[in-house]
Amino acid sequence: MHTTTFSVRTRDRDEMIDITRSVQQAIGEAGVAGGAVTVYVPHTTAGVTINENADPDVIHDVLLALDQAVPWRQSFYQHGEGNSAAHVKSSIVGCQTTVPIVDGQMTLGTWQSIFFCEFDGPRTRRVIVTVAGQ
Repeated sequence: MHTTTFSVRTRDRDEMIDITRSVQQAIGEAGVAGGAVTVYVPHTTAGVTINENADPDVIHDVLLALDQAVPWRQSFYQHGEGNSAAHVKSSIVGCQTTVPIVDGQMTLGTWQSIFFCEFDGPRTRRVIVTVAGQ
């Protein structure tokens, strides 16, 4: 098992950043031909997901749908820090994802990438990647 951590610097309050290359790099460093990789985000106002990487409108649409489902109206929430919407979005998206590894490569679909999801930026965030296999 091999674990590595890298940082992601976000620029906006809500943002999705493709981290697929960084995750694949961690797999290469681990020297694993087969197994699984888990990508974990240790933050309560961020997340990680897999989605389409070909059309940037998909990212726009996902963030828009989350904003409509979880509005930022601060008077709506009780949490005193004013970022309750970010906490809810993080819970909806989730803080980890796992992808099988075959022949040293993630088995993502043709149009899939792994995205770090920022919901309370801009910030510098950590991503923890654990590669298990042989």
